[in-house]
Amino acid sequence: MGIKKTLGFGVAAAALGLSLIGGGTFAYFSDSVQTTGTFAAGTLDLDASPTAIIDVSNLKPGDGATRTFKLLNKGTLDISKVKLVTTYDVVNQSGAPANTDDFGKHILVKFLTNVDKTDEVIYQTTLYDLQQKTPDAVENSFYLPFVDERAGLKAGDSDNLIVRFEFVDNGEDQNQFQGDALSLKWTFNAVQGNGSEK
Repeated sequence: MGIKKTLGFGVAAAALGLSLIGGGTFAYFSDSVQTTGTFAAGTLDLDASPTAIIDVSNLKPGDGATRTFKLLNKGTLDISKVKLVTTYDVVNQSGAPANTDDFGKHILVKFLTNVDKTDEVIYQTTLYDLQQKTPDAVENSFYLPFVDERAGLKAGDSDNLIVRFEFVDNGEDQNQFQGDALSLKWTFNAVQGNGSEK
């Protein structure tokens, strides 16, 4: 191999070596940071006290009873609406022939604003009609007596539900209801408010 070729290879090798050294020593600034986040869902927790709505016996047409119980928001989220679902069963305990009418049609329910002023009725209907309504229909039928529609039921707050039940005396023969027992169940469904920016 000639001197020119040897020198050429040497120069090329030196240039390659310098470029590798230069490339290997090239550096840049860098930094990193980590972020974390949590998502914790709130709770809706509606409680009623007492849980027994009413327990009366020996009713006759014309009798009535007023009851008050407290609805409490024990959750961490505000409740915007409370929807009421009504169900009941009627059992004849006297062994008399089956009724031709529904006992629930003769039990009038009055939602009151104040237990001391029973004439302040917000809404009234029979148990039969109340059972036929969907929760939305109930909500649209009357101003919710137990939750202020504008403020709802805020977390930690409570409100009273005041109800008067009357066995309506319709002036007609109601003998078929002797011995009847009506078992009532009310379910209160709490609904959250609209979402908001956090």
